[in-house]
Amino acid sequence: MSLIRDTYNRFRVLIHEIGKFGIVGICSTIITFAIQNALYGHVGPTTAIVAANAIATIFAYLGNRYWAFRHRKTANMGRETVLFIFFNVVGTLIQTAFVDTNHYLLGHHDRISFNIATVVGIIFATLFRLFCYRKFVFNQVPSSGAAEELSEPVTIP
Repeated sequence: MSLIRDTYNRFRVLIHEIGKFGIVGICSTIITFAIQNALYGHVGPTTAIVAANAIATIFAYLGNRYWAFRHRKTANMGRETVLFIFFNVVGTLIQTAFVDTNHYLLGHHDRISFNIATVVGIIFATLFRLFCYRKFVFNQVPSSGAAEELSEPVTIP
């Protein structure tokens, strides 16, 4: 039992960050799917993906900055915001590559293949974003006191 407890204590900050990042990501994914499916058929697949991701990015920034990574304080909020947007644009390009390959290269124009390609793109884009957020955007390592606040219930303002 102490092995589990020791492992948890060692990776506690990472576990909480990934969990909260995942919740923000699930909500962002729901926003993305709702908007892109509402737009699909009225605009092209690329436009639907880009518009949906632009709106979901705003939600994701607020959720990640003020909840998932709030314990990682930064001295330069402008730099953080620019990097966040940049890595989300790259993530959107990753996701769009899967959707466009499915639509234009493979010739699948139905909504189911559109959504499957979106899921695959989101998986790869999410792995990329998690790495970049932790490494470059919210990269200020929390102090031991900030790690303690991870166990308290947190609400997004």
